Amino acid sequence: MVAKVTEFKGHKVLTLMSSEEDKYPFTFGVAKAKLIMNNLDEIKKFIEENQ
Repeated sequence: MVAKVTEFKGHKVLTLMSSEEDKYPFTFGVAKAKLIMNNLDEIKKFIEENQ
């Protein structure tokens, strides 16, 4: 996995990619990162139930 910190409209964002050639990266800022961190258990449960 590749992770890069860049800027979007003056705000820091994190972009996650499965490879450097990933056509559909996942990009989010601090607010969404906090939301993800606060819901890790639900995300893990979702993955387990839908894998």
